[in-house]
Amino acid sequence: MTDHRIHNFNAGPAVLPLSVLKEIQASFLNFNNSGMSITEISHRSSYFDNVINDAVERAKRLLGLDDQYHVLFLQGGASLQFAMIPMNFLSGDQSADYVNTGTWSTKAIKEAKIQKKKHVVVASSEDKDFSYIPKNITFSKDAKYVHITSNNTIKGTQYADFPDTGGIPIIADMSSDFFSRPLPMEKFGMIYAGAQKNLGPSGTCMVILRKDLLETANADLPSMLKYSTFAEKNSMYNTPPCFGIYTIDLVLKWIEEEMGGLEKMEAYNQEKAGLLYDLIEASSFYRATAEKGSRSLMNVTFRLPSEELEQKFIKEAAAKGLGGLKGHRSVGGCRASIYNASPMESIKALVEFMDVFQKEAK
Repeated sequence: MTDHRIHNFNAGPAVLPLSVLKEIQASFLNFNNSGMSITEISHRSSYFDNVINDAVERAKRLLGLDDQYHVLFLQGGASLQFAMIPMNFLSGDQSADYVNTGTWSTKAIKEAKIQKKKHVVVASSEDKDFSYIPKNITFSKDAKYVHITSNNTIKGTQYADFPDTGGIPIIADMSSDFFSRPLPMEKFGMIYAGAQKNLGPSGTCMVILRKDLLETANADLPSMLKYSTFAEKNSMYNTPPCFGIYTIDLVLKWIEEEMGGLEKMEAYNQEKAGLLYDLIEASSFYRATAEKGSRSLMNVTFRLPSEELEQKFIKEAAAKGLGGLKGHRSVGGCRASIYNASPMESIKALVEFMDVFQKEAK
């Protein structure tokens, strides 16, 4: 481990690239020779203009976006988006389709219901405890949008491919796998992601929004709840989360310049996850909770033969510098969150520990 850092498998806030943390550390007191910390500079200054504009341009390059898309930075996390989406895009008799693949999808559906917005849950994997991603979905022909959660941190499932909606724009919560792979952007009207899992620190939500969808948004809303407010002001209608945006910019720079872009990022993530899933598949001791074909590259969820062994596993792992392996409180078990910034050495250390632990437990 470097500088006494643990192998961090927390689900969020989660591991950040070490080179990014070192760059923040080096410039924290005197950002870009300004004589100020990044946490002290004015968001109206040229210093911050350069930061936010660089983050926007890097995001567009990585995703291959043209001028059809806005890149926005909002506060309130992905959870506020659950409410803002139906608030902005549904009116009158307009309806939206939702696919329910777990806790966060359920919360998004709840917010549409609270507002009494018309919506249809066209598919759900609740019948098998959200252990898979539904396939062959029949979408409503007149839906305004289709809402999905691309990666499910709690249950360890992920869309390997995105559904054919017949041209209806997909709105995707990608909080836990954004910028982990290339995306077929032509399918998406909007993507949003809380930063604290795969992009940066908590407190910032990144939104990619197609302009033609924005043009259909409801205008009669409070200013802070309208996407147009932030699109018109380059995300600076009010004071934005400057430090969070700065960190996101550095993470995007790391993906683009150090990792070599999203195709290489995806290959790296597949290799890391493959090591864990291969060990689990070869074992009669560990059991993956997600079905094959639906397994996440970001959150590997698994069980041991008993809860007592799981507690022992988590405790002994922590003693060896392998942190954050406890499953979500709602489901128990174990979970290794291996986001973009999780280094290969951490995955190898975990695989080695898991192999030894199962041999000693038998």
